[in-house]
Amino acid sequence: MTDLGAGSHLNKNRTKKVSQIAKNALKNPALAQLIYRLAKDNNPKAIIELGTCLGITTAYLSKACPEADVITIEGCPETAKVAHNNFKELDLENVELQVGNFDVLLPDVIAKAEKLDFVYIDGNHRKEATLNYFNWCLPKIHENSLLIFDDIYWSKGMKEAWQEIKNHPEVVVTIDLFWIGLVYFRKGQAKEHFKIKF
Repeated sequence: MTDLGAGSHLNKNRTKKVSQIAKNALKNPALAQLIYRLAKDNNPKAIIELGTCLGITTAYLSKACPEADVITIEGCPETAKVAHNNFKELDLENVELQVGNFDVLLPDVIAKAEKLDFVYIDGNHRKEATLNYFNWCLPKIHENSLLIFDDIYWSKGMKEAWQEIKNHPEVVVTIDLFWIGLVYFRKGQAKEHFKIKF
């Protein structure tokens, strides 16, 4: 394993079985299905995902929006190989997998995008990095953009990052589902924050 972020709470070993990663890192089916429905309802032309892992959430996003271009970035080359094989097995033709450091790859992905419709951030899990990703996205967001932040209660730093994102003047609505946080930018709406038990 190559981990360029904050690492794992459960297992700091550099060698892991795929079954171990699947058990500890994959979204539970209800949350993955929610992300699928959010993508489908939003109908984005382009989707960016940070943190491919084994590619299962990527598959949900790809299947939800088969006409969208899905760019997913994974920091660990070995994990990315497993994801790539999963994409081939599932015949996902609208997925582009990039391997490397988010801090290096994401700015270029954003620069090439006309606008950001749907961004799912599930990686690094450090306050500064999370806020960087958010701020890098801001110039390309629009009325119907949706940013999803994973693991918003993962650490003190992630809680602080989530609070700063909620307080940002361009953020209009947030929905805190504990595991993930949804961020909307709809103009003309009162600023509101919701917490929903999911």
